[in-house]
Amino acid sequence: MELLQQILAYSILMVAVGYLVWRYLLPKPVTGSKKEDTKACGQNDCGCR
Repeated sequence: MELLQQILAYSILMVAVGYLVWRYLLPKPVTGSKKEDTKACGQNDCGCR
């Protein structure tokens, strides 16, 4: 039973570390975040972002 607990604990730890690396350490283009700011501030696009 102790072996099963160790396997579960290490696998949960690896999933958590993998998520943190994916979330915070990878660059934005790798993670697939394609958020573009296309909003203009007024009637015409004056470039005042």
